Amino acid sequence: MLTTTGEGDVLTVPDATITVRIQGKSTGGAYELFEVDAPRGEAAPPHRTPWPKAYYVLHGRMAVFLDGELFDLSPGDAITIPPNASHTFTVHTPSVQFLAFAVGEVMGAFFRDLSENGMEALGRYGVTR
Repeated sequence: MLTTTGEGDVLTVPDATITVRIQGKSTGGAYELFEVDAPRGEAAPPHRTPWPKAYYVLHGRMAVFLDGELFDLSPGDAITIPPNASHTFTVHTPSVQFLAFAVGEVMGAFFRDLSENGMEALGRYGVTR
């Protein structure tokens, strides 16, 4: 499946706008890819997700807090977040745009539920603080 500029479902979650670039159903459930646009400031409080993921910064600067360590990321930087690792991010520039790659297809379902139903979605996907 091809998605071009401007295509993909756009989801609004509390700390970002998520564009679904590659859906899990297009990869047989193997992986998903999201474009994340987040404004300056702190994102969600530190939390844990049962799925692994990676971030790749396209523009802007952000700090990722991962299992007690702080990592500054700029365009071209990438970080992996293992399953169940405590993590969050803070945007240091007016906004940041990054790709989020997730194994499986749970993250997309979680983002959709979060966009539609708010924080009550957390428990349905094993997201804990």
